[in-house]
Amino acid sequence: MARHRTQSKGGSPKKPITWRGLQRIARLYPYLKPYRGEFSVGLLFLLASSASNLAFPGLLGQLVDATSTDPSKINQLALLLGGVLVLQALFSFARIVLFVRVAERALAALRQAMYNHLILLPLPYFHQKRVGELSNRLQSDIGVLQETFTSTLAELIRQIIIIGGGLALLAYTSWKLTLFMLAILPAVVIAALIFGSRIRKMSKAVQDASAESNAVVEESLSGIATVKAFTSELSETKRYKNRTQAVAQLAIKGGILSGGFVSFLILGLFGALVAVVWKGATLIATGELATGQLLSFVIYSGFIGGSIGGLADVYTRIQKAVGATEALLDMLDTTTEPQGGQAFNSNEAASDMALQFESVSFSYPSRPDVPVLQDFSFCVPRGQQIALVGASGAGKSTVMGLILRFFTPDQGSYQFFGTPAEKIALSALRGEMALVPQDVLLFSGTIAENIAYGRPGATFSELEEAAKQANAFDFILRFPSGFHTLVGERGVQLSGGQRQRIAIARAVLRNPSILLLDEATSALDAESEHLVQEALQRLMKGRTSVIIAHRLSTVRDADAIAVMDKGKIVEWGTHEVLAANEKGYYRKLLQKQLH
Repeated sequence: MARHRTQSKGGSPKKPITWRGLQRIARLYPYLKPYRGEFSVGLLFLLASSASNLAFPGLLGQLVDATSTDPSKINQLALLLGGVLVLQALFSFARIVLFVRVAERALAALRQAMYNHLILLPLPYFHQKRVGELSNRLQSDIGVLQETFTSTLAELIRQIIIIGGGLALLAYTSWKLTLFMLAILPAVVIAALIFGSRIRKMSKAVQDASAESNAVVEESLSGIATVKAFTSELSETKRYKNRTQAVAQLAIKGGILSGGFVSFLILGLFGALVAVVWKGATLIATGELATGQLLSFVIYSGFIGGSIGGLADVYTRIQKAVGATEALLDMLDTTTEPQGGQAFNSNEAASDMALQFESVSFSYPSRPDVPVLQDFSFCVPRGQQIALVGASGAGKSTVMGLILRFFTPDQGSYQFFGTPAEKIALSALRGEMALVPQDVLLFSGTIAENIAYGRPGATFSELEEAAKQANAFDFILRFPSGFHTLVGERGVQLSGGQRQRIAIARAVLRNPSILLLDEATSALDAESEHLVQEALQRLMKGRTSVIIAHRLSTVRDADAIAVMDKGKIVEWGTHEVLAANEKGYYRKLLQKQLH
């Protein structure tokens, strides 16, 4: 059984905040630009909210002092405080609504731009990336930016204003007490941040260890038959015991650290508060400070301490935003498939050679030292059916990928109806083709929608005719909902033969000049293969077709068969000619299938 280390799943990677990182974030400005007016108003509301927040402790101190200096002002100050609170609530509400409106619309535009770019990237890019990773870029990473634009940025500005403005107001209230506070509080806050960082690391270690213990459960239960067959129950229970004990030990250490942190907060923060109040009381006793001023001073100190502590969390979130931005921009900086080229219509082409490869060599970017095609030359006359056969790894599917221009050859060239491939616009070229693969992908819609994928905008009668041509009409009508039957994710509600015939109907509707069949019947039972093969013969009649076949019996009627081995064509001819060559490679393949 595979023993693997399971890592805990985190969010976006955290990147150090550098000038280059901030410049990259600035590249997102075009998505915010259309809403810069609303964003600016939101910033004004943020400044007003922060200012009203700073005014609150001062007014509260004045209210306390009024009890002994001027009782007639008590009601006036209480009403003023109430007004400040109402204004702060209104300013905060307006700021949040505006920031959310701007962020949601800007990030919707970014998501659309990302997807529009992603879907135009070349196929090799998707071979190097996992679908889950790409989906995560569109969801989680942009979600991190959403949090940054709606709350993190506002929190950073607010905390800077509170720290700066609070220190200025503290100095204005009592410079002596301010110096005393600055000698104590920052050290306590910094120590608390260090303590908190260690607790977070310990918490992550506990999560990782817990994930490893869960992996034991997942592995052993998913492979329970293997566990029992090899009588490994005892070893698996021991393995799980060791992992859970490791989790418990780490959690105990984390508990000790958390307990120490709580004790430190009680001693440190409350001790600093007691020290500031003690110093303030001595200043009150000497007449240098009023009671209300001390109250304002203590509240301001709490605001400043909380803001300094909150900066660590804001910094972490900005680090995530930098990481998310770099990941998104790396994707946006990846070159898409070439979108230029000339319009193309095979019916207007003068050449009778539908497809012509000339000395093509190709290696996949991930394995540049392993040649897949070597000096490969290949011709397909207009209207003929040409089959590619050979052992796995001979290069057949690569030829199909080159025909679709999923890849670009390293050397050599190829033409379509006499026009070099690179001169034809990709959309125009692929519009001339239809692919029926071995593993048919149906989208999670209705049967009608999947057939119409071949030619969006087709009429319902055209869909019905395509289904009839593909031997799919009868089984479709047997469903209660007929053409409106939902096929499920990837077409799981249909059998393999049914999915194959839907794919053929899709190709019929497209009415391609070049039909590509990639082992379209290799995974079907005899009855389904007969129906599919009959539909394919109808579809291929009079149409240029390139067929990859594993079962040689399915290509007996091809106009020519190209036998491939190690990226080259080693034999060429009809089935009868190739089968008659006793020393030929095709004859050996045929004998292996017969026996």
